[in-house]
Amino acid sequence: MNNNDKLIFQRIPGIPMEELTVIQLNTKDFDEEKIIQFLNLYIGRRVKSETVMICTILGFVGIGGIQRFITGQIGMGILYLLTLGLCYIGTIIDLINYKKLTLERNQEIILQEVLPML
Repeated sequence: MNNNDKLIFQRIPGIPMEELTVIQLNTKDFDEEKIIQFLNLYIGRRVKSETVMICTILGFVGIGGIQRFITGQIGMGILYLLTLGLCYIGTIIDLINYKKLTLERNQEIILQEVLPML
């Protein structure tokens, strides 16, 4: 485990292995100062899987689609909101796949928002 990995684990405790792999691949040439700058930007924009799961559960009480808004899928969020989470079927699928939704959004954040700022 190198120094960058230690910084990542310190700043993002409990990080999923898939997310760690994406970060490692995109920051392998960074020095310590640049990885700290990256983590500061990323932590402020990162979506937590627990947040997506809670918002998906809220879809069962009539506020469907919040998880899609949080993951940056505005069109799907509006569709879920107007159709009660596609008659709750889409909400159930999102509840099963909430970690995948979170990982995809965090990958987008890394590639489209954080790395271009460095």
